[in-house]
Amino acid sequence: MSKNLIATTAIKARQLTEEEIKEIEHEMELYPDRQAVGLEALKIVQKHQGWVSDESLLAISKYLDLPVADLESVATFFNLVYRQPVGKNVILFCNSVSCWIMGCDDMRTHINEKLGVDFGETTEDGTFTFLPVPCLGDCDRAPVMMISDDLHRNLTPEKINQIISDYQTKA
Repeated sequence: MSKNLIATTAIKARQLTEEEIKEIEHEMELYPDRQAVGLEALKIVQKHQGWVSDESLLAISKYLDLPVADLESVATFFNLVYRQPVGKNVILFCNSVSCWIMGCDDMRTHINEKLGVDFGETTEDGTFTFLPVPCLGDCDRAPVMMISDDLHRNLTPEKINQIISDYQTKA
């Protein structure tokens, strides 16, 4: 069977961009074998494409000469590798015990009502995707959420309104 196919589907690999190849090659210099580069290659493609499509997964598989199943298992294990399109801004919402004790359920409801989306959904305009995460590691300032690389702490409905407004202005 051709390496350009996933199982029996007719999905063909896309071509990796020159920039993606350059960055993957750099990672290959840092790791002892190609399999160790798999996660980094997924992150590189996601950085450039916004998510990792089946076609991208196949391209990485072909380039690194790794089984598609191995890459798929890595991609689905790590919840920050997106296997479907996401919005311009991904809201990672902590739903740990600490955040729950500090009222994250009320903050989640507020975001649901404000954006009209629940966990796993993207706003109609493609500005936000709302995803749960088990912990963001800032329990003493709960509830917390992260958008892009920005951690937002001690959330209140008012703070959430301002944060969302700021990101909508950037869009």
